[in-house]
Amino acid sequence: MSEKDIILDLKAGKESAFRVVFDQNFKKLYAFSFRILKNKEQAEEVVHDALINVWIHRGKLNEQLSILPYLYTITRRLTLNVLRQISTSQKMMDQLWFDMEKVSNQTEEKVLLSDLQRFTESSINILPQQQQIVFKLSRYEGLNYDEIAEKLQISRNTVKNHLVAALKTLRMHFHISDMSCFLLISSLLLKK
Repeated sequence: MSEKDIILDLKAGKESAFRVVFDQNFKKLYAFSFRILKNKEQAEEVVHDALINVWIHRGKLNEQLSILPYLYTITRRLTLNVLRQISTSQKMMDQLWFDMEKVSNQTEEKVLLSDLQRFTESSINILPQQQQIVFKLSRYEGLNYDEIAEKLQISRNTVKNHLVAALKTLRMHFHISDMSCFLLISSLLLKK
């Protein structure tokens, strides 16, 4: 049988013609798909899908043209679709791991920050009352010496002395406690 006769029989719905197309082209199409996918099962599935696609759309075949380029085109398209799915799946897995790490890091950071805040609060609580007030107004509310002096009805120098003494006590407390996050705390809270 000529290729034209095979295509005509295929268009007529003869399964024997489909069997001939399958037998003649499966190995070539499989080798083509496998070279790209590097996976036996996926390559076989692609070729099966390509051949089924030919059977479903057999009425559109042109008996004047060779069927092989048409089969390669379908196989290439389906192979590329599999590659896209694989890359999307890998991208999704990478994104999932990234999101999980991010959530994990955020949780860990929240726990550490909470511990750090508790430690900082306990450290501030050891200060004399007036130093606590001055420190909180300066570091938590962002007030400068003049604003604190006005608010507390004390001199600017007294504010400065309270803040210097508070910072000195806190530095010593952090140093004695041997906290590894001393640098973090000092950069956040103890900056002059």
